[in-house]
Amino acid sequence: MSEKDIHTEPFTPHSFQQFLNDGKLMASRCADCQRIYLPVRGLCPHCGDSNLEWIKLTGKGKLAAFTSVYVGPSFMNAEGFGRENPYLTGIVELDEGPQISARLLGLDEKNPEKIKIGTKMVFSTVEVGEGDEAYAQLSFQLEG
Repeated sequence: MSEKDIHTEPFTPHSFQQFLNDGKLMASRCADCQRIYLPVRGLCPHCGDSNLEWIKLTGKGKLAAFTSVYVGPSFMNAEGFGRENPYLTGIVELDEGPQISARLLGLDEKNPEKIKIGTKMVFSTVEVGEGDEAYAQLSFQLEG
């Protein structure tokens, strides 16, 4: 998406996904009260204004919560995850304030007791699917 598209795209999950596919972590910000929302919203729940704008986030944050998933949905099982090969999902608190749920990479999923809340994380994506069905899945990885 071009810079022009950023200003004209509607505040929908589809637009958010398109930005992810382009490697951008975007949020909506109320032009009046300056609150940032992720997932995006077209109406500010704080002040009720519809004057929102897209902003690109730095993608940096810290781990706020996580869980190891040993029994996941069928599409994750198809990728080789399961009881012997768990994956991590969690909440990352972004430097800009919002918290977002995402897949976590670069941490020791087989030894979750070693993972520390507050660990610095950075935005990334994982490509899921093939061909025309491929899309970028929101994830965060260990910073550094």
